[in-house]
Amino acid sequence: MTERKPAGVSFESWVDKQIREAQERGEFDNLPGAGKPLPGLHKPYDELWWVRQKMATEGLSADAMLPESIRLRKEIGELPDKVRALPAERLVREAVSELNRRIAEWLRAPSGPHVPVAPVDADEVVARWRESRRRPPAPEPAPEPAKRRRWWRR
Repeated sequence: MTERKPAGVSFESWVDKQIREAQERGEFDNLPGAGKPLPGLHKPYDELWWVRQKMATEGLSADAMLPESIRLRKEIGELPDKVRALPAERLVREAVSELNRRIAEWLRAPSGPHVPVAPVDADEVVARWRESRRRPPAPEPAPEPAKRRRWWRR
């Protein structure tokens, strides 16, 4: 395919000739994926298919593409669920202080869309954490089996 198109030959006929000669030489035989359907052919067209595919292969979530202010706001909303599994109050306070540090950095030099973000009150988060650990979920009572009446004992 290093040869140049000769002068006076139309581009289409020159390309068609190149393809025909490659087929005759067998260069298209036994290609990977031959005879298999195209992946994603049944899916609707998506302009950002390559971004989604790259994120899937790299193991990234869509949160990595969000602006910092929205990402911080989302983390504030998810904070109670995140700290619920932590075993000690010190770890809860460390998680809150790390989030507050990142919030303070963003407040010093905001970028992207301005979404109101304020530091989180560590004492309030710890109080909620304690409350969630104090109350174990009550087990549901087992339903009593229904008594069946026999037809001859009416």
